[in-house]
Amino acid sequence: MTNDGREGGISRRTFVKAAGAGGVTAGAVGLAGCLGSADQDSVIIHADAEFQDFKDQFLEALYEAGLDESISYEVRPAPNNTEQRRQEIQSALEAERAPPDIFMMDSGWTIPFILREQTVNLQEHLSNDVLDRIQNTYLQMSVETASHPDTGNLNALPLFPDFPVMLYRKDLVEEAGYDTSGWATEPMTWEQFSQVVADAQEQAGLEYGFTTQAASYEGLSCCTFNETMSGWGGAYFNGLDNLFDAGGREVTVEGEHVLDAIRMMRAFMYGEEDEHALEGYEQIAPTTIVQWVEDTSLGPFQNGNAVAHRNWPFAIAATATEEAFGEAIGTMPMPYGVPPEESEYEGLGGSKHALGGWHFAINPGTNRLDECVQLLEAFSAENVQLTLFDVGSWFPMNLDLLDSDVVQETEPLGRYTDTLKFVGSRAVPRPVSDVWTEQSAHIYIEVHNAYTQSKSPEQAMADLHERLRDSEQAVEEQENNVN
Repeated sequence: MTNDGREGGISRRTFVKAAGAGGVTAGAVGLAGCLGSADQDSVIIHADAEFQDFKDQFLEALYEAGLDESISYEVRPAPNNTEQRRQEIQSALEAERAPPDIFMMDSGWTIPFILREQTVNLQEHLSNDVLDRIQNTYLQMSVETASHPDTGNLNALPLFPDFPVMLYRKDLVEEAGYDTSGWATEPMTWEQFSQVVADAQEQAGLEYGFTTQAASYEGLSCCTFNETMSGWGGAYFNGLDNLFDAGGREVTVEGEHVLDAIRMMRAFMYGEEDEHALEGYEQIAPTTIVQWVEDTSLGPFQNGNAVAHRNWPFAIAATATEEAFGEAIGTMPMPYGVPPEESEYEGLGGSKHALGGWHFAINPGTNRLDECVQLLEAFSAENVQLTLFDVGSWFPMNLDLLDSDVVQETEPLGRYTDTLKFVGSRAVPRPVSDVWTEQSAHIYIEVHNAYTQSKSPEQAMADLHERLRDSEQAVEEQENNVN
């Protein structure tokens, strides 16, 4: 990407520009082509170009946090596309190439590198103070995506998280007769949401009610369907307890709550004419959402043609400035299908949000291990977390820092920290393992089949169940053969 959990290709550079950080210039450079020009006196980081563009500001904060001033870094810019970046990192690690000394990894695919022992075990190198800071103040779901599933050892430093919000036209909703006080942190049901959006759309005469991302791509399986299903109390693999440990997991995609999530989306797109549409839900979404990813789905909302829009916080920066809609933009947590007590899985049901974000992992082949460890320790400091937000709009891993003056005074994001803090504590990661790439494709293909009416919800999930079951059994058989 670098799109911080987003799979649609909107870069952090776009986010920073929209938020007013401005002034970035460097483009992405392929990893293989840049190794020969590495500065041998610096730690080499394969990361977003912004880490080079804002190097002076970051180093000032890092030195203030205690980093030895003899240590510096240079960035070898990584591609914006997350899959291209993953492939570059995999090629470098399989070839045992170093530098780069540190890789910036998507939280959605760090664990496979950890399982293949292609990252340094930070539990053995970080100070106890830093480990305590990470365990006690960081967003715990992000920490889990940076840790070994079996041992719990930290193998990457969670750098910043990302999570989606529901944006809405506060002015139009209030003109439709609704009191929006409290909506920033009080989730509503999808049924209520559909009624609100339908009313506001009709009264404002807009083309669209609700826009989101439902194309056949990774963002469907990891994010939009994952969070919608989770808010209905459903799960891919029997809850949240074994997200990262493939092999023999129980596949639960044929559960009624999973089916209801799909039926609801069919109601949103096709209304009562769809025999599988869930009753009681208004038709509020265009059928074109099955072709939309993050940037394409934002367009109608940004142009004033939609009431509500699900996206990542970059969309706030794109729509809530004074030049755009200003304070007419409201935010709320994702609506939910059933309350937590109606889900058979602990931690599911209620408002849920897909977890994105990025980590720093040390290349085991580095000959600058001590310098790399010192850099990561400094990046964990609170003043550095705040600098990352102030300069690049990256959210702090310690969500309590969203209450700081630095964040509160940042426009327009500072106006929406109540929602951002709420949704960050309710984020759900994708079930990443060594076979997630394969399983993810099965998921988004079959969910898309159901969304486009190519299959009934029941048939699509039955077919998905079979494919995921076969994948889990194959992993289990492989592990048994090794043992």
